[in-house]
Amino acid sequence: MSEIGKYTNKIIQGDCINLMKDLPDNSVDLVFADPPYNLQLEDELYRPNQTKVDAVNDDWDDFSSFKEYDYFTKNWLEECKRILKNDGSIWVIGSYHNIFRVGKLMQDLGFWILNDILWIKTNPMPNFKGTRFNNAHETLIWASKNKDSAYNFHYKSMKAFNTGKQMRSDWYIPLCNGKERLKVNGEKLHSTQKPEDLLYRVILSSSDKGDIVLDPFMGSGTTGAVAKRLGRKYIGFEKEEKYVQAARERIDNTKAIHQKHLSNPIENRKPRVPFGNLITKGLIDVGEKVYSKNKKYSAEVSSDGSLIWKNKAGSIHGISAEILNKKRNNGWYFWHVERDDELICINDLREKYREKYIDQYNETIYGI
Repeated sequence: MSEIGKYTNKIIQGDCINLMKDLPDNSVDLVFADPPYNLQLEDELYRPNQTKVDAVNDDWDDFSSFKEYDYFTKNWLEECKRILKNDGSIWVIGSYHNIFRVGKLMQDLGFWILNDILWIKTNPMPNFKGTRFNNAHETLIWASKNKDSAYNFHYKSMKAFNTGKQMRSDWYIPLCNGKERLKVNGEKLHSTQKPEDLLYRVILSSSDKGDIVLDPFMGSGTTGAVAKRLGRKYIGFEKEEKYVQAARERIDNTKAIHQKHLSNPIENRKPRVPFGNLITKGLIDVGEKVYSKNKKYSAEVSSDGSLIWKNKAGSIHGISAEILNKKRNNGWYFWHVERDDELICINDLREKYREKYIDQYNETIYGI
């Protein structure tokens, strides 16, 4: 079993910051974090009929100051960044009480914000005092590990999910209720249980089957249940014993979707073709020159599939990035070969290879 394997598909009780320190660097594909919101509620809240509102007044949401909350937030975000794979991504949900502080700290740590998503509650709790607008949404920040991360996003799948229309950043989803809401003696178990519909979109859009999804604040187990349903592995950390036991039972009772239905076929990803395969099949010759589109730059093909440019050796991607003074670049579209006095993009040769030598596009290993 791998070092990360002993943690997968488990909910472990304890402080998430300490527990994450045991996880290896670059080991998690996706993080979903639903941290304490630091709601700063001072008085009890009552409805017009004088019945008490069951608000969030748990000890785990109690912080003495913004400074304490920021210190806590920075610590768990630092661990998330360390264990997140280079091309992984993170989602953090919050309310107006905390999400702006969280977003600032994420940017300070080098996360690259991709979207903010509004979860618009179709059945929000009213503002009983009538002193403010009815607070009917929460905000999710979706970010990659850094600016250059090749993060995962199933655009076409989410468009299909949304009946053929581009998925927007406003998600209309009701609060968790009915049979989905976990209760003990008729009272809700967790004050901030998130609906499975919300996590379904998060996990479906930004991870693949078999990926590892970490939730450092697992709570009632929504992330783990949806991850299992969608064929992902999960790791959950949770301090409160009552939540741990309920979440484990909930996930045990969750039925996974059959693997054959989890491949995202609409994404139409094509199988990986190593550049060296074009050499072995004679589509490109060893010693042949490859050119940039305007022929300003050229490099020579080596027998191992590397390119030689100005006494430097590297991949088609690495050398093109070096020329362009970029951290990364897609060499398949940068390099060309000369055929019958015309420049042909090597990506066209890759397509010819696929057409001739690969019969199916449903392989499990994909490339760019």
